Amino acid sequence: MREPEPSPEDLRLAARLAGLRAEHAWSLDDLAARSGVSRSTLSRLERAEISPTAAQLGRLCSAYGRTMSRLLAEVEAEPPQLLRAADQPVWQDTASGFVRRSVSPPHAGLRGELIEGTLRPAAAIDYDAPPVPGLEQHLWVLDGTLEITVRGESHLLAAGDCLRFRLWGPSRFHCPGPDPVRYVIAVVLP
Repeated sequence: MREPEPSPEDLRLAARLAGLRAEHAWSLDDLAARSGVSRSTLSRLERAEISPTAAQLGRLCSAYGRTMSRLLAEVEAEPPQLLRAADQPVWQDTASGFVRRSVSPPHAGLRGELIEGTLRPAAAIDYDAPPVPGLEQHLWVLDGTLEITVRGESHLLAAGDCLRFRLWGPSRFHCPGPDPVRYVIAVVLP
């Protein structure tokens, strides 16, 4: 079975990942050691042979000291001041069931952004480390239930609940179901 052709977004992301590694003068082995993503997977990601999962992208963002939003914004055109719902960039990780909408993408000179996330029932995403230590986040659940673990403490959030925290270590997002969870994260860079 032949692999599907990469989308233009996948090609730009692959090129940016290769460019970041070159900017840091890291070999594939160096980046693999820093990110925990295998050398062969990194090579395939940089050639757009595969799309990264949310967890892989999270590990790479940690290695490069960037938020996922910042990295994804780097492969987009300069964002406009007004971003209509139909024009908001959407990224999907089919493996984990995670859909990420960049409601208010990062922009030079601004420290905040808004992200809408959706997880299907029983889906979970584990992040080994924050992309930027001390990253401030405000997570507001719109629909469904979300179990989030921060600093080793689990919080079960229902629609309308908000959790505020600074991210210093691993985190886990889990949708216990029975319905999908939809939430908004306000990210404020330190």
